Amino acid sequence: MKGNVIYGQSGGPSSVINSSALGVIKESFANSDSIGEVYMMHHGILGCINDDLIKLDPSEEKELDKLSHTAGAFFGNVRYKLQDFKTEKKDYLKILETLKKHDIHYFFYNGGNDSMDTCDKINRFLELYNYPCKVIGIPKTIDNDLECTDHTPGYGTSAKFIANAMEEIDLDNASYPKGRVIICEIMGRHAGWLTAASSLATLSGYGPDLIYVPEVPFEMDDFLNKVKTIYEKKKRCLVAVSEGIVDSYGSFIFQVGKKVDSFGHIRLGGVGQVLANNITDELGLTALPVEFSFLQRACCRISSGQDQKEAEEIGRKAVSLALQGVSGKMICINRLSSKPYKYELTSADLTACANYEKKMPLNMIDVEKSFVTEDFFSYALPLIQGEVEGRFETGLLDVPHIKGYNC
Repeated sequence: MKGNVIYGQSGGPSSVINSSALGVIKESFANSDSIGEVYMMHHGILGCINDDLIKLDPSEEKELDKLSHTAGAFFGNVRYKLQDFKTEKKDYLKILETLKKHDIHYFFYNGGNDSMDTCDKINRFLELYNYPCKVIGIPKTIDNDLECTDHTPGYGTSAKFIANAMEEIDLDNASYPKGRVIICEIMGRHAGWLTAASSLATLSGYGPDLIYVPEVPFEMDDFLNKVKTIYEKKKRCLVAVSEGIVDSYGSFIFQVGKKVDSFGHIRLGGVGQVLANNITDELGLTALPVEFSFLQRACCRISSGQDQKEAEEIGRKAVSLALQGVSGKMICINRLSSKPYKYELTSADLTACANYEKKMPLNMIDVEKSFVTEDFFSYALPLIQGEVEGRFETGLLDVPHIKGYNC
């Protein structure tokens, strides 16, 4: 089926989302016999709804290659929830109008759980309206909580950043005869994959003493007792904690009021401060909360070569499958072995991936509920390997500059 391509980015950016974009772009350019123009949605699905598209020029391939080491969502992302088309068709009809106008028959959407839901809805709508368009979801989330795939692009690089940051923080804290209790708050609403990655720093001899993830209940008294014991022994203590840790009743240790985002998710933040205050009040120790915030997803200068490689391969695979006539699927990573690390790219139905969260299995969390097991090390270590070369120009990241477009 001859037609044009459209690609969009959605949700929180990851440091390798642009590598997946590059994979889609390169594979599309390489199949010019089947694909004509390549369009990028400006700010995700809103770009498609509003006919706000960026047409790429193959002559700018040298600039586009720089996407492999560019942070953020270069073509603009969005958090926008499509309603069920059975009750609200307005957005879908605008999407269909844009696709028809630009003769688009290949649709790729790059994001996490909610983005796969968007992709699934569009695929089912287009099928209902008999519009010939192949729809493929491209996974991306630093949270690593998408079902049907061993891991997601973006996780390996964020894990690498977190592990190295924890090592640096611990080395700094160890410089003093009496260090502080440092609480590092890490992203993770319901899944502790990112926080668990802090444990990789301990392979260097430095890193967190305690790790707390949302998969198991957090007990304040037990936490304070462990901090006290560690500090008495080491004269410092480093803690990694997920923003979404909960108590035995399933309530968040901290949330910002009762406000929710456009997808109905409660706003979280400040758990590090809550724990630091408790340490100071109950133990009389100096405690410092550190929030990695968006740096854990934006820091591409320390990106994982393996993560970047897989992200681009997945973008290419999406185009390849679509050209074979496949639709309604998300590209997945199937791990074949950890030592040596081997994998293959497969696919799963979008309906099986959308709106589900994959949590850490309990075999990766130790019996004390305050660290990880060897199973996690085996899982995560291969994902942070490798470096990305050629990223800097005169000491600064060398990012794309495309004619007529400024993100």
